[in-house]
Amino acid sequence: MFEGTIESFTITYDSLNERETLSCGDVIKGQISFKVSQQMNICAIMLAIKGEANVVWYNGYDKNRRTYNAREEYFNIKEVLLGEYNNGLGEGKIVLREGTHVYPFSIQLPQGNFPSSFKGLHGSVVYCLEAEIHRPWRMPKEFRSEFNFVNDIDANHPQLLVPQVASSSKELCCLCCTTGPVALGFQLEKKGYVPGETIKIIVEFENATSRTLIPSVALVQTQTFYTRFRTSKKHESRDLALVEGEHLTPHNSTVWESAMLQIPADTPTNLSRCRIMEVEYSLEVRVSIPRGFNLRATVPLVICSIPACQPSA
Repeated sequence: MFEGTIESFTITYDSLNERETLSCGDVIKGQISFKVSQQMNICAIMLAIKGEANVVWYNGYDKNRRTYNAREEYFNIKEVLLGEYNNGLGEGKIVLREGTHVYPFSIQLPQGNFPSSFKGLHGSVVYCLEAEIHRPWRMPKEFRSEFNFVNDIDANHPQLLVPQVASSSKELCCLCCTTGPVALGFQLEKKGYVPGETIKIIVEFENATSRTLIPSVALVQTQTFYTRFRTSKKHESRDLALVEGEHLTPHNSTVWESAMLQIPADTPTNLSRCRIMEVEYSLEVRVSIPRGFNLRATVPLVICSIPACQPSA
């Protein structure tokens, strides 16, 4: 069998930075390496660089189950490393002897406004190097190696350095009586942050009720998936980080001078250049009462790949 003749196939490439990421226009230099357990004839060895997004989700069950999906391709660039590409219809003039074979390559990512790599609840954006070994009159054998593509978002953009503020209030009723308002207001130093960074939040609370309130701060990620032409969509939101504060006593006001919430180090950047998928973030301050109501105030955040420069002393 063909599968039995190829062993230990690897695709490796040189790292361009500490993050081990690639971006538009980068030249990828590396090599493919594999062992042949017995002599074999081939037509060509191809290398492709690919980028695409796919989404799929389901509604209903059994016979009423409905599938929603979409696909978006960004590029599919192929190069010949050895031989001539003829879709497997050639004579297999190239003979690979038993042993290890190594072939270097150099291939460039195209220029374009492509979304960053992302794997979500109902979809993903994937970039990969794909090697193909073509044998005469057979389907090519494919080997893939995914890489992390980043379309950089710079936290130094002026719009991302603007302080953010939000507030909310609500009257709390007990049967027919209004007991007083619950109010909150908060501010952030800026809008853009990077994974691993700590967000400093200043929050003011007013509790004019007779109940004890529970405050918290959350980093919320919202994933939105679309079918082609955006005729259908699906939202999924989840807390990536959550910090609870001290309980707010009745008929009292208080200020969190420096509530701190750390962004998880593996948080993906915002995804906004994909027509079938979006990833957005917000910071949400909440006040809740057990078996009561929730009061929320929210501001949008942008998770960046390039951190903001620190102001000089």
